[in-house]
Amino acid sequence: MSVDLFAGISVRDYPAALEWYEKLFGGPPAFSPNDVESVWEVAEHRYVYVEHRPEHAGHALITLFVSGFEERIAGITARGLAPGRAETYGNGVRKTTYIDPDGNEIGFGGAPL
Repeated sequence: MSVDLFAGISVRDYPAALEWYEKLFGGPPAFSPNDVESVWEVAEHRYVYVEHRPEHAGHALITLFVSGFEERIAGITARGLAPGRAETYGNGVRKTTYIDPDGNEIGFGGAPL
């Protein structure tokens, strides 16, 4: 069975969100299917999209477990975003969470050192 994943994030200010998410993901969206939605491919057949839906903004909780965790976090920092929190769990797994202007939380997890 093949599965494509689309994880959605509702935002209030779509132009500002595009700018913020370009910094988070390191570039422009892969495509924009309409005037109020943009999509980033974060891995093959796995997408995160932002959509102008002010009435639902601020409630997303998404975590992407990535290889190259340190490099990913360093790149996001270099593009001007600071994490909302960084954690290391008892098993050594690391997670850095970024909080967009609407309060949506996008975390990046990494394997123990």
